[in-house]
Amino acid sequence: MSLNLIEPPTIEPKRHIDVCNGDADGLCAVLQWRLALPAAAELITGLKRDICLLERVHARPGDEVLVCDLSMQRNRPALTRLLQSGVRVTYFDHHDVQGIPRHPGLLAHIDIAPNICTSLLVDRFVAGRFRAWALVGAYGDNLRAVANAVASTLTLSTAQCESLRRLGESINYNSYGDNESDVYIAPANLYGLMAAYLSPLSFLEHEAIVNRIDGMRRADLAQAQESAVFSECMHGRVRLLVDAPWSRRVMGTFANTLAAAEPLLAHAVLRQRAAGDFVVSVRAPLASVSGASALCERFGGSGRSRAAGVDSLPEHELGRFLDAFATTQWGVV
Repeated sequence: MSLNLIEPPTIEPKRHIDVCNGDADGLCAVLQWRLALPAAAELITGLKRDICLLERVHARPGDEVLVCDLSMQRNRPALTRLLQSGVRVTYFDHHDVQGIPRHPGLLAHIDIAPNICTSLLVDRFVAGRFRAWALVGAYGDNLRAVANAVASTLTLSTAQCESLRRLGESINYNSYGDNESDVYIAPANLYGLMAAYLSPLSFLEHEAIVNRIDGMRRADLAQAQESAVFSECMHGRVRLLVDAPWSRRVMGTFANTLAAAEPLLAHAVLRQRAAGDFVVSVRAPLASVSGASALCERFGGSGRSRAAGVDSLPEHELGRFLDAFATTQWGVV
């Protein structure tokens, strides 16, 4: 007599998917998480302005998705889709958001204070176990004073702090461009190198790529510094860069440099593309860090109170943007 045995259903193993911005803050946030909670994970990242990355996630019920340093506001439709399909999502971010969804599958750590970044949020969660990497993210996000204060909790020399700052700024610089051919190394590949090291100081000691990126960053900054002021008002200045690979790479770094050099002023860096529209990076005065996101949201952009941008400002909107920049009440929440 033969028995017809019923095979048990195949159970797909749970997958881990990490999604983050390709700048210093995003990469360092994910890295801390994976050092603290090791797991084989797929990484989905991109350049600085690749914000709607959750659209690229194809997850199954039971999968776990980690999201770091991506605007929840911009990714809400994809987030809703994932949650409704039974995916568990852990979300760390510091960008402005209008209402956080309530769902049993969502664990959200959102803090939009101007003196916080995603790497520091993850640092809180993992109890500072890999704080040097959090400092790299904070330095890269132009939170120099905050990073210096956090660095005082570690036994780091002044030279070591300076090395972490240079690393953060170099990783951040490497995330800007219209496509991956603009940057020195794709952010996902850079993360693969970083993930081999528990400490960023060891990474700096063994990976020569940082010096190459930093050299290119300094050369691009030197070109940007030669740009003339395009428009100015009582509380800020606007610079206009030509459209070239070097300017696409250095836009954000240049905006941060201007903000650090003139902390009482707001700064906007514009680049006009061949199609005629403008890419915009805005920095609120470091002395009164708010207003950047509110300004950029009026023109379809997004960001944080201290730093924000517009991916595509139509040429006919340039005058209206300059007027809005000149009349923005910086520091008013």
